[in-house]
Amino acid sequence: MASSLLLAVVFVFDLIAFALAVAAEQRRNTAKLVVDANGRKYCQYDSDIATGLGVGSFFILVASQVIIMIVTRCLCCGKAMRPSGSRSWAICLFITTWVTFIIAAACLLAGSVRNAYHTKYRDLLKQNAPTCETMRKGVFGAGAGFIVLTGIASEIYYVSFSKANNGPPPYARDTGVRMGNL
Repeated sequence: MASSLLLAVVFVFDLIAFALAVAAEQRRNTAKLVVDANGRKYCQYDSDIATGLGVGSFFILVASQVIIMIVTRCLCCGKAMRPSGSRSWAICLFITTWVTFIIAAACLLAGSVRNAYHTKYRDLLKQNAPTCETMRKGVFGAGAGFIVLTGIASEIYYVSFSKANNGPPPYARDTGVRMGNL
């Protein structure tokens, strides 16, 4: 039977990771071009909190995934599951969980790294103004979307895994040929 406490803990972790990713999307860097007293142009960036929010979201998402994988023994360790529809669903959802997790993690990490990147000074005499590059809108938002998909898939995976491990034997009838006297 699937543990309600475990499902609640994983749900809360995924919810916090989602909230942090949405907050990172809202607080990503903006920049403006400024000229200093020496006539050099540079980019002035606002606070860098989105990087920390993105990294925090990543670590909480990893913790959620690790909890599910430890409890299910990563599907490949431990006793074999009984042949059933639940086993098929568990295998499909295991793969789906990892694919969505990798995409979410890549979005969060790429967004955090890109958000932390700041351009350097450029000389006004060379007429090469800095580009004041900032992260494209939606990277953390995509990460947040994949966090939701990862959370849904991992919880359904855990329930299917539990059903496949704890269900009744699939064959209740006699499966062999008797070789004795009648």
